[in-house]
Amino acid sequence: MFLDAEAHIAYEFGNARIRDFPFPHFYLENVFPVDFYEKIQLNLPSYEELSPIAQKRPVTGYKERFVCCFDDDSLKSLTPDKGFFWTEFRNTFLRGDFGNLLLSKFQTLISTRFKGEEVEFYDELLLVHDIKNYKLGPHTDAVKKVITILFYLPSNKNYPDIGTSIYVPTDPKFLCEGGPHHKHENFIRVKTMPFLPNSAFCFFKTNNSFHGVERLNEDGNGRWLLLYDIYAKVRVNKDEPQVSDIKFSF
Repeated sequence: MFLDAEAHIAYEFGNARIRDFPFPHFYLENVFPVDFYEKIQLNLPSYEELSPIAQKRPVTGYKERFVCCFDDDSLKSLTPDKGFFWTEFRNTFLRGDFGNLLLSKFQTLISTRFKGEEVEFYDELLLVHDIKNYKLGPHTDAVKKVITILFYLPSNKNYPDIGTSIYVPTDPKFLCEGGPHHKHENFIRVKTMPFLPNSAFCFFKTNNSFHGVERLNEDGNGRWLLLYDIYAKVRVNKDEPQVSDIKFSF
């Protein structure tokens, strides 16, 4: 396991200051140790090892987005060295410790959002490569989403303007529980998170966590991202073990 990298990232995320406007979020640089980030660069999948997102997720309309999932079959389809690296990465960062750290960091918000409901949490990783003409309209993410991290993985600092943007609606009363993507013209872009090597954008899903991507016009290497998401499942079987004081286990 990558324990040194895990400790480094835990320090950075654990000490990050959450910004509250327009929704809870923070942006970090130097997320991974420098030598570990170099290993990530060396182990990014080739174009042939990626799949259109529509083949892996129930979505349509994103022909410029390609992904590599972290299930065993997908990782076995990579070259042996890359498969080993990302399997170890998955086993380190999806074993619960990192998720527990994030959930604890946002504990007050989680308690407010779920208001005593019996909830279980689970997390997921996804490698993403976006190419020219990719864009995302402002949206707040799926209802079941709780926390999202976008790890930016460019090889250089040439395209800082293609990061994810934060928006506020022109109608200040407009909210969205989650799901649909909205038109850019109905929103004001407040901030674009710089798409810089070894950086990350983390946010808590709310009914005003509007974020998206302006159209990619550059002919560079596109956008390499590592997505980490935490989801919530509200328990419906009252005989299941209860989550006491929201203890976060995966």
